[in-house]
Amino acid sequence: MPPAREQPASWGKSVILHDDGRARCPWPGQDPLYIAYHDDEWGQPERDSRALFEKLILDGFQAGLSWITILRKRAAFRKAFEGFDPEAIARFDDKRVHELMQDDGIVRNRAKIEGAVLSARAWLEIEAEQGFSAYLWGFVDGAPVVNHPKLISDVPTQSAVSLRLSKDLKARGFKFCGPTIVYAFMQAVGMVNDHLVDCHVRKLD
Repeated sequence: MPPAREQPASWGKSVILHDDGRARCPWPGQDPLYIAYHDDEWGQPERDSRALFEKLILDGFQAGLSWITILRKRAAFRKAFEGFDPEAIARFDDKRVHELMQDDGIVRNRAKIEGAVLSARAWLEIEAEQGFSAYLWGFVDGAPVVNHPKLISDVPTQSAVSLRLSKDLKARGFKFCGPTIVYAFMQAVGMVNDHLVDCHVRKLD
């Protein structure tokens, strides 16, 4: 869900002033669902291990698609994937994968569904060892990386940290977690603050 990757029409743009008088990053456009996501979720530090797992898996499903597509299907994803309970997903067998492939409420991609199962099993190992949240936040020393982009074109699509985290996640068994996907995830869960400096939800360092 990185805006620079996903919204080419907004490339180079600064904030947009909306009818409610608030200046926002341009990538949500005028979509009410997207605006609410931008205001209430994107860039807010998330510390819950299961919530972090959900967002990482959904970012993997986004690959090749727009984030708004995933956002509109999020309720269906949560139902199909047992509320993103890693213990439940880790037990999904071929029959369950086949059933999910018939669910038109989600993205029906076998590789991504099977990848979610493998990622759930990897999550269980990390959670047991050190806690998934502690593991992830350790890559940024426990605090958000605060950037100061003025334009969408100032926002990167990956970073040295996302490269390291991507490599480590893959080594531990996670799927669909390349450095660009991981950077989008880091933005979404507040490990990186990439709201434009004039955005009304900006949290300055």
